[in-house]
Amino acid sequence: MSREPNRVYSLKSEYMERYEQEQKRKRRRKRGLRRRLIAAGITMLLITAFVTHYHIEQRTVYSEKSQQLETLQSELEELEKVEAELLEEIELLKDESYILDIARTNYFLSKKGELIFQVEDVDSSY
Repeated sequence: MSREPNRVYSLKSEYMERYEQEQKRKRRRKRGLRRRLIAAGITMLLITAFVTHYHIEQRTVYSEKSQQLETLQSELEELEKVEAELLEEIELLKDESYILDIARTNYFLSKKGELIFQVEDVDSSY
């Protein structure tokens, strides 16, 4: 089989030139559109990645702050208990009979005519 020569010839006319230019312009526009879409897609992907990273970072900070808040709240409760005990002790120290009881038990002070015996704590060994 021999190849037949191409017998279709293109006509060089103004219409064909305009048509070819229009086709080139369409191809360039299509290529530009593709490039813009790819650039927009990459931009959106980068923005999504940044927002996701920021969100995860903020959740980490939030959980740390929540734990810190719980710790500080428990510490506050303990300090409020200590404060209440100290205020109670202040009120008791305003009473003279309480001060005398402390002096008798801690410093072995006695009233007139009273004898104090110091007893050692002995564990029974039986």
